[in-house]
Amino acid sequence: MRHLLDIQSLSSEEIHGLLNLAENVKEILYRPIPKVPTLRGKLVLLLFYEPSTRTKFSFERACKVLSADTMSFSAKGSSLEKGETILDTIKNLYALGVNLVVIRHSLSGTPHFIAKHLKIPVVNAGDGIHEHPTQALLDLLTVREKLRTFTDRKVAIIGDIKHSRVAHSDILAFQKLGASVFVTGPAHLLPEPKEIPFFEVKPGGFKVCLKPREALQDADVVIALRIQKERHGEAFIPSLREYAQNFGLGPRELEWIKPGGLLMHPGPINWGVELAHELEKYPFQVILDQVENGVAVRMAVLLSLLSGE
Repeated sequence: MRHLLDIQSLSSEEIHGLLNLAENVKEILYRPIPKVPTLRGKLVLLLFYEPSTRTKFSFERACKVLSADTMSFSAKGSSLEKGETILDTIKNLYALGVNLVVIRHSLSGTPHFIAKHLKIPVVNAGDGIHEHPTQALLDLLTVREKLRTFTDRKVAIIGDIKHSRVAHSDILAFQKLGASVFVTGPAHLLPEPKEIPFFEVKPGGFKVCLKPREALQDADVVIALRIQKERHGEAFIPSLREYAQNFGLGPRELEWIKPGGLLMHPGPINWGVELAHELEKYPFQVILDQVENGVAVRMAVLLSLLSGE
């Protein structure tokens, strides 16, 4: 694996390999001194053109645990404001001795474009409405820790499927490991028929459901998504209140899923919209487990790309 650009190009064996490595390195986080010298001398460039909390700080934490140095880039105040292209910016930063680039960008395909022009690894931290591979990997790790297997599991994803790069990566990732994926949300925020073949991956299955109960019924895992307002360009829902009434998750909706079914959310959460406030105390809510596993997964990705592990 030279880059991590998407889930689509990964085999199930490669995914399992990354999850196994993440499980192994996670124990480092619990040591009295959570730090190893494995990537000492390596320089990681964090190139975020969009806001980020969990992903950016998770990568920073992963780098520190592995003793890699980081260099964070902010578009504001950079030469981009003087007309410099993103490719020239990265080439100049590469000349400073960067060993790996982590990039988030609003334009789908940007990490792939950058990877074609660099001799160092590129990690996609989210590109437009395309994919967010490390989020899918941490979701997989969280489910594997709790449920042990993906075979014959039903995963329900509810929300703005059309514009969610998390949903696109999760749909592919869970199917590749043997789960079936059911998606639901407002009809105009579901994938178009011509887009559905992109998601038809074996051995798992994929189904678009217009009624939330069909997707949630007997689900082992439920992943709630926020409305991607910043990617719409127009109002796709009448109001957040109406969305909450029709597609928000509360105690009643969780009665439909399997006993012990996991509740997940990639964040940021709009409490009272995607999730009712009562669900903060739902015993099988694993949202903070996802955040913790994000560090382990990103450590595994950095190790795979920079040390050949």
